[in-house]
Amino acid sequence: MDKTVFKRIETKYLLNDIQYQALLERIRHKARVDEYGESTILNIYFDTPDFRLIRTSLEKPKYKEKLRLRSYGVPTEDSKAFIEIKKKYDGVVYKRRMTASYQESLDYLYFGKNIHKKSQISKEVDYFLDYYQGIQPAMAISYDRIAMIGTEDPELRITFDTNIRWRRDHLDLRFGNKGEDILLPGQHLMEIKIAGAMDLEVASILSELHIYPTSFSKYGSGYQLMCKEQENILLVEQTA
Repeated sequence: MDKTVFKRIETKYLLNDIQYQALLERIRHKARVDEYGESTILNIYFDTPDFRLIRTSLEKPKYKEKLRLRSYGVPTEDSKAFIEIKKKYDGVVYKRRMTASYQESLDYLYFGKNIHKKSQISKEVDYFLDYYQGIQPAMAISYDRIAMIGTEDPELRITFDTNIRWRRDHLDLRFGNKGEDILLPGQHLMEIKIAGAMDLEVASILSELHIYPTSFSKYGSGYQLMCKEQENILLVEQTA
């Protein structure tokens, strides 16, 4: 059964190739690649026409939230898709997830049709859609991920994302991992997801490899790159 509720601390790190290879070697006894192995994760983030949600998030408030549609791999109409509300309060991430076919998810989020299987989480999504008036598909964010799970602690999750891309057109997951790159060549975004305190040995390894936490939002980075592109277009138009 798919897990529908998550509560954890998520810490992000940007690694270069040397750090990435060295870290994989050092944590072999602490974590292994999970049953999903390497996968392509596709997301559509929803926002208001003035990008209220991501603008608020980038201000780093104590509380923030987002809504997204996700699939693992390029979906078909009948593929499983996930509608997720992700909230962060005081450094702790809370995720609420409901499952539907990709087509039903599109009908629900894009065209306002009722979801067939009602639940407490669907009521929360209904409220989210009603509260943020005019909310609509805003940006596609996609990437390739290697996911690992702790060998001793099953609550430990480590993910490595590459080929992180954003786009504002073709806001349909069936277009796959296409768009403009967010990371620099050779960079890897790592996330460590834990239920409580960081494993002391893992923390020591990170310190030895000079791998330090960073503030990084995939959607936020895509939004900032979009704004920069728009500024450059405006500048060219003004000087033409």
